[in-house]
Amino acid sequence: MSNVKKQFILEAATKSFTIFGYKATTMSQIAKQANVGKGTIYTFFKNKEELFDEIINNLIIEMKYLAEESIRDEDSFIEKAHKGLEVFIAFHSEHDLTIKLIQEQKEIGTTAVHDALKRLNNSIIIYIKKKIEEAIQKNEIVACDPEMTALIMLRLYTTLKIEWEREHEALSPQKITELFNFYILNGLSK
Repeated sequence: MSNVKKQFILEAATKSFTIFGYKATTMSQIAKQANVGKGTIYTFFKNKEELFDEIINNLIIEMKYLAEESIRDEDSFIEKAHKGLEVFIAFHSEHDLTIKLIQEQKEIGTTAVHDALKRLNNSIIIYIKKKIEEAIQKNEIVACDPEMTALIMLRLYTTLKIEWEREHEALSPQKITELFNFYILNGLSK
């Protein structure tokens, strides 16, 4: 029964953070939304920060799960990279909670939100880094700095998928793949 209550609290908190943002969400709102007493929340979570932290951990787990589900063992490294990056970018830009958190970070600059988004991004980089290390070990790609390469891959994909669309016509998935391959795999040299 206590796990059910905890799940109700997590769902209510996620909903409140999504609607009101981190800063404007109160434990009273969460308790009301979860249909539990405010004290009940404190039996599971020390404070709002700890509750928020668990929600962010769950987001990271969900994001990694979706990435793993999109990848097949027989995929090449670059296919895995494209599929995983596409999942991460879509999750980041389409998930209601991450959208609200990005908005709050831009408008208010809440430290807890900044830290949470940084953790989300770092978890993506760590995930990609592991895939790069595996590809190096399998001799699918040349030896490189896996963390730096993961960061560059994420930033390039984000630029092609999100940044470009702010002032230009959206690129098709095929064009993104073509440009990504050109800059990451082939390079600019003749």
